[in-house]
Amino acid sequence: MSLRNRALAGLSLLCIAATACTALPFLAGATATPSPTPIPPTPTLPPMAALVNGEGIWLSDWEAEVQRYEAAQASLGIDLATQGEYEMQVLQALVDRLLLAQAARAAGVTVSGEQIDARLEELAATRGGNEAMGAWLAENAYTLDSFKRALEVDMLAAHQVEQISAGVGENADQVHAAHILVATRDEAVALQAELAAGAEFADLASAYSLDASTRPAGGDLGWFPPGYLLVPEVDSAAWGLSPGETSDIIESSLGYHIVRVIERGEHALSSEARLALQTRAVEEWLAARRAESLIDILAAP
Repeated sequence: MSLRNRALAGLSLLCIAATACTALPFLAGATATPSPTPIPPTPTLPPMAALVNGEGIWLSDWEAEVQRYEAAQASLGIDLATQGEYEMQVLQALVDRLLLAQAARAAGVTVSGEQIDARLEELAATRGGNEAMGAWLAENAYTLDSFKRALEVDMLAAHQVEQISAGVGENADQVHAAHILVATRDEAVALQAELAAGAEFADLASAYSLDASTRPAGGDLGWFPPGYLLVPEVDSAAWGLSPGETSDIIESSLGYHIVRVIERGEHALSSEARLALQTRAVEEWLAARRAESLIDILAAP
């Protein structure tokens, strides 16, 4: 986003063009000697941090984005020493954004200068006016040009994300399962014996499970698509069972689980599950696009 100091005091001035008038001395009887037509200078390309299918990511834009990332981490009290090679992660995020934008352009989507200016005006209004917006941009290492570059790519990338996300429907094949979590294998073995003797799964989960989020509902995990649960061992076990079946003891980083599948089939996605599937679809699209693209990283952290 892009303005520095008071440049956004000029948001509403973007439509103002400077004009220069040149007077030619047409004197009676005077003969003017024509000047040779000057050769326009060759534009100098700015240094690039990366080339993505031949399109550049400006080095200055990447450096400013790194600054913003560092400031955000500092505001959260996060030590940058724990973040690894975050500069390259920031650059990869810019590469991914450009890949999305390029796909939108290839599909015929364009963002006009008028649309960018209109979006700038909207952003200025939400921040309390041009002065406030200009101050925010200056604090966040933006110039007007870099802001416009980023805004155009963002708008195109957002369109492509919407297109990918639209491929995730309202319904999906899901499983409805429950689980019991305990701290030791011996506890899990004892619970297995009680289940074999006819104890109700939900009663045991309510009495013994360490999962506070599901214990009140008898260990019920609800409906979920494959790969949705944060504990992959439980997710995988649930998808390996048929309705009514109970798993063997499953070990995870949290402890020991027993999983039972209640139902399975086409079911409406929760808003959280649909968002997770949409996120996965975008990640898979990006992985495929990276593999087939020519990406040349020119910057070093």
